[in-house]
Amino acid sequence: MNKRHLMQALCWLFASVGAFSPAQAQTYPTKPVRLIVPFPAGGATDLFARTLSQKLSEKMGTTLVVENRPGAGGTLGSDLVAKAQADGYTLLLATSSTHSIGPNLNPRMPYDAVKDFTPISQVGNAPSIMLVPNSSPAKTIKEWIDYAKKNPGRLNYASSGNGTIVQLTAELFKAQAELFVVHIPYKGTALAIPDLVSGKVDVLFDSLPTGLPHVRDGRLRALGVTTLKPTALAPGVPPIADVLPGYESNTWFGLFGPKGLPADVVSRVNTAANQVLQDPEVIDKLQRFGIEPVGGTPVQFGNMLAKESAKWKKTITERKITLD
Repeated sequence: MNKRHLMQALCWLFASVGAFSPAQAQTYPTKPVRLIVPFPAGGATDLFARTLSQKLSEKMGTTLVVENRPGAGGTLGSDLVAKAQADGYTLLLATSSTHSIGPNLNPRMPYDAVKDFTPISQVGNAPSIMLVPNSSPAKTIKEWIDYAKKNPGRLNYASSGNGTIVQLTAELFKAQAELFVVHIPYKGTALAIPDLVSGKVDVLFDSLPTGLPHVRDGRLRALGVTTLKPTALAPGVPPIADVLPGYESNTWFGLFGPKGLPADVVSRVNTAANQVLQDPEVIDKLQRFGIEPVGGTPVQFGNMLAKESAKWKKTITERKITLD
């Protein structure tokens, strides 16, 4: 074989090896994917993750293993993902608490909610419902606002604790309606319900799954929902935004990877998530949890994150909200 033929043979050999190298022949994913839930098993985020995981596994062609890593209000699990290898095999199902509210309440967070993560897809929104006792003189949102303005400092609202979405939702309402209403923190909204029913508490912005049953049972009155538009999750209950234009408060759920996640991996997971969120079975289950499926592009998710963070930062700063 002369020199020219030898060079041609070597070129063909190298091209063949390159064409079938493991890195190029295999496409993501080639092994199980961990989906980190930074909250305890049995909670809303965990139920959401398990609802998505089976269908996502089918769409992605691999197994999604839901792994609960609770602690520090979702910080521990989120930090684990922030420091994971950016290969698509460790993902995070995060919420408003870990990426919109927490970073604005706690300057010592171990991660940067923007720089240390790659947004993949917003997957859901969980709105709240404005509840008052049956003994309340207000039958509508406007009537309650008028009633509160006539009684500054004499009415109160319950929350599930300082710095929670429940408190922030109420404070945002107070700010937009220009009200003086006293905050009474509880260790969870379930503990506040008896006092709300008896009239010791004047208002509570609760999640739909825990609040609506009391309305259906006739124990409480629903005045409004925290969505911009009417929602099928609470038929017949008007949006607060009808009275306070632009008012909106949701607990959002979203998929993230560590920073530097390859674009093809982001696209693969995003496409699968959007397909799953259109599945009637998934939609039905999420609605029973009080969650609206969302979907969309990574860019749309990133824009939503920026808007939410700015909104809650403004509320936390102006209302002087702390974790203490």
